[in-house]
Amino acid sequence: MLSRRKLLRNLSSLPLVGGLLGGHVASATPTLTAPLRRDYFKELGIRTFINAAGTYTSMTGSLMPEEVMESILYASNEFVTLDELQDKVGERIAAMVKSESATVTTGAASAITFGTAGVLAGMDEERVIQIPHLEGTGMKSEVIMQNAHKIGYAHAIRNTGAHIVYVDTQKELEEAINEKTAMLFFLNANNQQGEIKHKAWVEAGKKYGIPTMNDCAADVPPVENLWKYTQMGFDLVCFSGGKGIRGPQSAGLLLGRKDLIAAARMHAPPRGNTVGRSMKVNKEEILGMMVALETYLAKDHEAEWKMWEQQIAHIADLVKDIDGVTTETFVPDLANHVPTLKVAWNDKKIKHDNDSLHEAMRSGHPSIEVAGWGSNPEIQITTWMLIPGQERAVANRLREVLMSASV
Repeated sequence: MLSRRKLLRNLSSLPLVGGLLGGHVASATPTLTAPLRRDYFKELGIRTFINAAGTYTSMTGSLMPEEVMESILYASNEFVTLDELQDKVGERIAAMVKSESATVTTGAASAITFGTAGVLAGMDEERVIQIPHLEGTGMKSEVIMQNAHKIGYAHAIRNTGAHIVYVDTQKELEEAINEKTAMLFFLNANNQQGEIKHKAWVEAGKKYGIPTMNDCAADVPPVENLWKYTQMGFDLVCFSGGKGIRGPQSAGLLLGRKDLIAAARMHAPPRGNTVGRSMKVNKEEILGMMVALETYLAKDHEAEWKMWEQQIAHIADLVKDIDGVTTETFVPDLANHVPTLKVAWNDKKIKHDNDSLHEAMRSGHPSIEVAGWGSNPEIQITTWMLIPGQERAVANRLREVLMSASV
């Protein structure tokens, strides 16, 4: 007997079946000709989850819109020259974000490495090859940043061989600047934590003729950040492509001065003997990043924001009446600037600590990831990575987890 699976496979291999049997028969049985969808993650034993946490790399960033996937599929069927594609896409992106120049990189960390290397070596091919071995080359070798901006991602600077000099005050910054100073690096997310703010950092760079770079990896939304910092005067600005813009997770953007972007490209594939050879971005990602940006800029951002607020309110409303639970909605000023719900609880009334509540949300049905890690009994939830409607599943599951541990 012919199984249903074999029947479906056989019918799907007959593209002319509608013509042979007549349009009426073909249209009456559309599901019979649809290919079966292969569940790769299930095959691999990987459990998918609802992302109520945010655009974390460990959680594979964001979901790409259909338009981006179409562009990736389109690019996969054609050959082009990599440099020409970067040139043309860079021109298009620069125009969209009101920047002098732009290039697609492999994430924001790669943008930092390429940008730093470009500042160090300029357009000198011999110097390009010498990076990260700077001693005796005549290249500058120091990058200054604030202690308050110290992060692990600064390793992307050290990839180039540059040494990081840390300062705390405007006076220390000016005293640290010398003939070895190549660049001033700024972490946008920590603007409020450092003594030296955006504009003062840029002014110092202009005063001493030193390029400034701003790491804005997670600083979209708001949309205007895509041009705010280049217009403020930063010479180079880095963004992640796979977070709020919803491009490929392995893509990023380096925006800024035309001469510095050209110098950064000297370290990027297809060139081989460079610090950036391993940071290859393929044609699918380059085109996908362009289309992701087009799609993002065309959004109704106000409507999307209202939807996020409504989703957050729905979740809060379903749990805030539980004895011992408090909720607070806030929006971070910088980085992950979206409506965020903090849910805290009295661990004397609800027998969960932070870790056990995370695990309860993760191990339930459906599996749900939330943010907010630490010693306090509280979590954070965002809705910007949810598929509309999933907020109900998040709210119901969170209420169930909290109520089941109530005493």
